Amino acid sequence: MKRGGLGLQQLVGRRRLLTGASASLLLAAVDGCSIDGFGARQKSPMPGALPLAALRAGTDRITQITVCTRPFRAAGPRIETEQVGRQTVVHNYGHGGSGWSLSWGSSAIAVEKAMAGGEREIAVIGCGALGLTSALLLQRAGVRVTIYAKELPPNVRSSFASGLWTPDSRICLGENATPAFKQTWAAMARRSFQTYQSFLGLAGSPVEFIDNYFVSDQSAKLSREAESSDARPKFAELQDELIPELVTRGEKFLPGSHPLGQHYLRRKSLMMFNISSYARLLMGDFMTYGGKLEIAEFHSAGDLAKLRERVLINATGYGARALFGDESVVPVRGQLARVIPQPEVNYGLFYKNVSFLPRRDGLVFQVVGENDYYGFNDDTTVPDRKEAELAVNTIAGLYKPT
Repeated sequence: MKRGGLGLQQLVGRRRLLTGASASLLLAAVDGCSIDGFGARQKSPMPGALPLAALRAGTDRITQITVCTRPFRAAGPRIETEQVGRQTVVHNYGHGGSGWSLSWGSSAIAVEKAMAGGEREIAVIGCGALGLTSALLLQRAGVRVTIYAKELPPNVRSSFASGLWTPDSRICLGENATPAFKQTWAAMARRSFQTYQSFLGLAGSPVEFIDNYFVSDQSAKLSREAESSDARPKFAELQDELIPELVTRGEKFLPGSHPLGQHYLRRKSLMMFNISSYARLLMGDFMTYGGKLEIAEFHSAGDLAKLRERVLINATGYGARALFGDESVVPVRGQLARVIPQPEVNYGLFYKNVSFLPRRDGLVFQVVGENDYYGFNDDTTVPDRKEAELAVNTIAGLYKPT
């Protein structure tokens, strides 16, 4: 059939005759493709080409509102040894909003200190992010471990974290980020990041990477995520300076190239924890390796004397303020609105000081404020329904026709 155009053999023959750069460009135009600097053919970007599944964000879909108190210390985490009576206590707490993110690196330091005397039976106080990772690292080193805790996951404070890998979130005040601190922090961040690679692809997706989009009404604001007029001391921001190889560069999207209306987007790939499945996995590993759990409540450091172990790792987070009288621990209130999950939604958003994460154990919405002082020195744990609805409605507004 030759009417109305070339036959197949003629078309193939003609394409073989087209050679050189001009021919490549011509074929690219015919095929709807563009040529990059290396001669590779790429599809031309089309309006609305960014595939973002529609989010069903409504206040009627809120299933739970949780509140936690993140343990911030202006000097940074406390990872040091203290003698309390006959016992050696290794502290591992005070990570602010970076507990999960730094857990493996921080716990590695704590475990090394705990094992310095050759003890082969060690207790861990607390069953959150730092307690579980401390216990598992001790077990891997051949130590018999008992975790003593008042509460277990999912009822520990760590279970109420947002779930994003944020290794410098409220880690210390910038003025306290000395060269020595920076070196330790960078080592903790790198070790934790590398350890998390072993959890990728497992059943239940305990750890995964997502695309996170910073959304703005103005293009100029895409490069200024944390604008603030707050005159208080700044919190340390260490990622770009110290671990640039672990920070993805952003990609920008203009209005019309995505389904979120007349907004400007910047995309970064970030690590996310589905905390329910991740904590369950850690607990399962701990028990499989012969770990023991005992429900116990301690009101003061003196109460620890009744334990048989002579070496303890204290991973009690904000609880260390009361247990060890550490007034340097400052609570930072954080609230999450949990919404019915949507498996097809696999991206996060940040818009008007509200964060959204597509966790598989429930979509997470959180008002984060204009800077890290939001919720600072607030130890209230009563859920605020109004704040939860504000978070959900802010993100939902991105999907309304403009």
